[in-house]
Amino acid sequence: MHPKNLHHAPYDFQALKNSHEALAEFVILNKYNTESIDFSNPNAVLELNKALLKHHYKVASWTLPKGYLCPPIPGRADYIHHIYDLVAATKSKTQLKGLDIGTGANCIYPILGAQLYGWKMVGSDIDAVALASAVENTELLKDKIEIRSQESNADIFKGIIKDGEYFDFTLCNPPFHASEKEAIAGTRRKLKNLKSNAAFKQNFGGQANELWCNGGEALFIKRMIKQSIPFKNQVGWFTCLVSKSENLAKIYKQLDKAKASYQTVEMEQGNKKSRFIAWKFSA
Repeated sequence: MHPKNLHHAPYDFQALKNSHEALAEFVILNKYNTESIDFSNPNAVLELNKALLKHHYKVASWTLPKGYLCPPIPGRADYIHHIYDLVAATKSKTQLKGLDIGTGANCIYPILGAQLYGWKMVGSDIDAVALASAVENTELLKDKIEIRSQESNADIFKGIIKDGEYFDFTLCNPPFHASEKEAIAGTRRKLKNLKSNAAFKQNFGGQANELWCNGGEALFIKRMIKQSIPFKNQVGWFTCLVSKSENLAKIYKQLDKAKASYQTVEMEQGNKKSRFIAWKFSA
């Protein structure tokens, strides 16, 4: 994990229960006789997230509509810390402004950006239920976070970035499956790894636009790169998570075509390796 990540140590469940009493009923003793939760239980994971946000990030109220993605907070925080390193290398000002594309019902990146670094954040989404939840989850942070509705399925930045507006960075956790069938297969693998027999639809939420799109993440990111060109003077760094390393070659090719300068930032949380691509255009 990033050196600044608050989640290097195992979860302190006693402290988390003290911050969020509702977590207590889901805490169990695992085979190592230490406190944990059943990570295949969506209610347990939701209450853990609420506790983490209360205890570490001073977010008193946060929840999700049924069926929407519940994000792993340590990994999401890593992205934010690496964004800081990326932007701080080329920016002297301390208060930055960032845009989260597809913020989702959880709105986790704007929340973490606001609470960790005091950034001004904008979260955009096309899903009405997700937008309503994002507004609710950021009600106490509305001086730092603005939620905007994307009205066009075809556009990523257009309709969100306003004339004359400048963002120091954008970030995105794109839908990485190419189809519903592929998304279901991925969820089944997660359950197998957790050794759970629970129903996958119940335990691993996610709406269609959160989980898959035609062509999967490679095509989505290539489209994002193309659509970033008209906004090259309004954004310092464009960034996007890339879950599948085999997609990088296609993405690099598109970035070369767009005449952008770019870098890949590697991240690691436990046994999980991830990365994001960051690109910008010369002035």
